[in-house]
Amino acid sequence: MAAVDERPSAKRWLPLEANPDVMNQFLWGLGLPAEEAECYDVYGLDDELLAMVPQPVLAVLFLYPLTAQSEEERRLQDNDKKEFSKNVYFMKQTVGNACGTIGLLHAVGNVTSEIKFQADSFFDKFYKSTANLDPQERAAFLENDKEMEVAHSVAASAGDTEATDDVNDHFICFTCVDGELYELDGRKSGPISHGASSPSSLLLDAAKVIRGMIQKNPESLNFNVIAFSKKA
Repeated sequence: MAAVDERPSAKRWLPLEANPDVMNQFLWGLGLPAEEAECYDVYGLDDELLAMVPQPVLAVLFLYPLTAQSEEERRLQDNDKKEFSKNVYFMKQTVGNACGTIGLLHAVGNVTSEIKFQADSFFDKFYKSTANLDPQERAAFLENDKEMEVAHSVAASAGDTEATDDVNDHFICFTCVDGELYELDGRKSGPISHGASSPSSLLLDAAKVIRGMIQKNPESLNFNVIAFSKKA
């Protein structure tokens, strides 16, 4: 959720709470039918707790604290740009604190073949309008989209904690595209591949990467994992 742009005029939103109820109302209000998919808390990363998460999992959202170490890793990854599948829907983040919304847009945008939107809804129009744009153009499209800004503001104000823009946590998304596990982070230059995966193993594969990220910052308790699952 941290700010990403140092320009004095850079737009900043209130951060979205890591709360499945808030996220579901946000998604459903923008054109994802409630009977199609839903966000769920992941209560732990051991096998027993992962087995409780409703399947099939379409994407995994991860909230973690930004640290000097995580920022250094990001800079190194940006310097080591790699090719990724053209089928990955990825967008940059240019709005401060928009990472929760962008995480959800990444989650939904990479499974549009698996879910159906309400006709002429925000999502229906947004993904059609941005399908052929590059990641920076998608960011600009989002930054200038008033309907999304209002929807984000309403969702950010609906959480259990008081909304403030002074945060240092960040949302990313994990999804499986063309048999690979991708980490999608709008603050990075592009998607990060974490190797082979499949729709059935996505949750376990993402959990393995997330455990590694948590182990790098053992002092913090400020982690949240949310699964985005298709309704049976």
